[in-house]
Amino acid sequence: MENNPPDNRPRIIPMMAYEDVAGALDWLAEAFGFRERLRFEEPDGWITHAEMEMGDGVIMLANPTPDYQSPRRHREACEPARTWSRVPYVIDGLLVYVDDVDKHFDRARDVGATILSEPKDQTYGDRNYRAEDLEGQRWMFAQHIREVPKEEW
Repeated sequence: MENNPPDNRPRIIPMMAYEDVAGALDWLAEAFGFRERLRFEEPDGWITHAEMEMGDGVIMLANPTPDYQSPRRHREACEPARTWSRVPYVIDGLLVYVDDVDKHFDRARDVGATILSEPKDQTYGDRNYRAEDLEGQRWMFAQHIREVPKEEW
């Protein structure tokens, strides 16, 4: 019987769309520390599928159609999207645990991530910050720094 999920794949894998998948692969590696592990590229350079990893986590990237608009470009054309994007929260995005959130924050900021919130200790025991990548996808990076009973959140 085959393993389900297959070996070296977590049960849940976020799939993210980018207008420039090659650019996103490079940028996510440099700014956020992901490592590219797989890339399927057509002869014309179109990347049909790519995967990146960090620790035991995996994300998939692709450009689903030439008509796809990144969140950043969509906000330029859509007033409601601009409105709800004014808050610093990760409404649609990913939460990634890292070993040193302050060091990770410095790296992301220095590479040009749009910082939505600075690192801050949370009542539930995490320290986190929020950022947007080069195409406006939103991310939260966290480090669990202490155990807190949920009754004290």
